Amino acid sequence: MTQSARYLIRQGYTRRKIRLISVNIVLFILTLCLCVMMLVYGNKNYSLSTVIKVISGEEIKGATFAIQTIRLPRMLSGVFAGFAFGIAGNTFQTMLRNPLASPDIIGISSGSSVAAVFCILVLHMSGSGVSIAALISGILVSSLIYLLSKGSGFSNGRLILIGIGIQAMINSLISYLLAKSSQHDVPSALRWLSGSLNGMRIEDVPVLVLVVVVFSIIILGLTKQLQILELGDEFATTLGVKINLIRIMLILCSVFLIAFATSITGPIAFVAFLSGPIASRLVGPGASNGMSSGLVGALLVLGADMLGQFAFGTRFPVGVVTGILGAPYMLFLLIAINRRGKA
Repeated sequence: MTQSARYLIRQGYTRRKIRLISVNIVLFILTLCLCVMMLVYGNKNYSLSTVIKVISGEEIKGATFAIQTIRLPRMLSGVFAGFAFGIAGNTFQTMLRNPLASPDIIGISSGSSVAAVFCILVLHMSGSGVSIAALISGILVSSLIYLLSKGSGFSNGRLILIGIGIQAMINSLISYLLAKSSQHDVPSALRWLSGSLNGMRIEDVPVLVLVVVVFSIIILGLTKQLQILELGDEFATTLGVKINLIRIMLILCSVFLIAFATSITGPIAFVAFLSGPIASRLVGPGASNGMSSGLVGALLVLGADMLGQFAFGTRFPVGVVTGILGAPYMLFLLIAINRRGKA
């Protein structure tokens, strides 16, 4: 390789790295701005200095309850749940080499939802009991999807198809539970299914933060192996990647992130589906977009929650807004895939 060729390669690598760092910094600043807005704006607006005093522990009549009990848990849950949805969705899409391989499309989020609906409608449970059941169910359903897709050898297409089939079955079960349940209990289940940051408690935040930080660090640490897996199993094996071990680690980390975030906020629609493609467009080809996907996920949740609260005459849960944003993109993606298939 000539010296000029090596120089061009280094130059291209440097440009991609600078762009990646710049995009992440901008996304982080935008996320921080939305966090501040969520603490400042509400039924009653407070100054930034008041917010800082309350967070520092100073008691201010009215402001302390509004900020510490309502707005702070809502904001933190939105940030870390959004980050979890974003980075986990991107991991699945990259590993399976398919933009449709999002956790809320291949049945993982539905696995958590069916347990939560069953607990609310049949067992009349609420609070942490529903969250624990949703977490366990999401992990079990994800394990079932993986085992069924493994067969004699792992197949990306088989996992996606089995996941879509199981999601359809679970959604039918959820519809049956809603149809057969008392009208008094149905609104609670529907609020949970829509995905919402309402009623977030500060007690739930530390565990959510711990889970998101730990599993996100593991996924980011496996970024190089994930990028190699995207090139295909044969190529990855040639480069010495232990594909089965790496794949299981990535799936487990992503499933825990999705299941835990869903157990706290409910299934916020299309955040996992949208974050990866948006981040890929921002950072450009060839760059690792795990961190960027997480930040985009946090931005989508926070921005959609702000829109749902203040942009319309009626307040909508965050999942309704993200669903409105995500559905047109999914239709566009399906049309594009269909056209490529015909070509």
